[in-house]
Amino acid sequence: MVKTPEELALMGISGRLLASVFEMLDTLDLAGMSTLEINDLVERFITDELAARPASKGQYGFEYVLNSSANDVVCHGVPAAGERVRDGDIVNLDITLEKNGFIADSSKTYMVGTVPPAARRLVRVAREAMWQGIAQVRPGAHLGDIGFAIERHAKKNGYSVVHDYCGHGIGREMHEEPQVLNFGRPGRGQRLERGMVFTVEPMVNQGTRQVATRPDGWTVVTADGKLSAQFEHTVAVTDGGVEVLTLRAGETPPGPISG
Repeated sequence: MVKTPEELALMGISGRLLASVFEMLDTLDLAGMSTLEINDLVERFITDELAARPASKGQYGFEYVLNSSANDVVCHGVPAAGERVRDGDIVNLDITLEKNGFIADSSKTYMVGTVPPAARRLVRVAREAMWQGIAQVRPGAHLGDIGFAIERHAKKNGYSVVHDYCGHGIGREMHEEPQVLNFGRPGRGQRLERGMVFTVEPMVNQGTRQVATRPDGWTVVTADGKLSAQFEHTVAVTDGGVEVLTLRAGETPPGPISG
């Protein structure tokens, strides 16, 4: 759904507030914290410091304000008091925030302590893949351009991209049209137009792209037990190309981005 200039301005506020949540997390040493402690810290920050609403809490019956997905968890990991972040882990924190009726959605994979080189490389490539997708966003481009760029970058680095989950339109609702697949063909799919707002959120796996869901009904893991990493931003199509609404302070694309 195309947003008006007034709606885009409100979405920009939500995006900047959500970016500040990650800026707060960036100052922490996550090692030794439980994922439930991180969840509760984020909830207090969103509600008390930002006077906003954690949009994930209560969505589809989910009880928490974030997803915490470590190592072989692809997405939708459930915070738990008994799950502690360990030195060497990679852990994706996926957080949403609503302010003035509009929702922003973003995630980042944190590298905790001394992370093995193979895991660090995966995280780097996943971040690059997100930016490769974002670089395609402009009026007149197609959704297939985004997915093609993401998967091409992952595959040329020896990784796979999860097909089962994807980005999505966002605004007053968490999940709106269109679906933004992390694979595709150039020039195919819906044409982008100014005012569209959606997430770009590739999940990149070390091994197979196949996934499985744990018995809790939420936690999605790699089918082969290998690592997975994800990054996500909420973006808006502008006359000049793209605006990253959830961009964090000091964050820039990693090197030259083709587009």
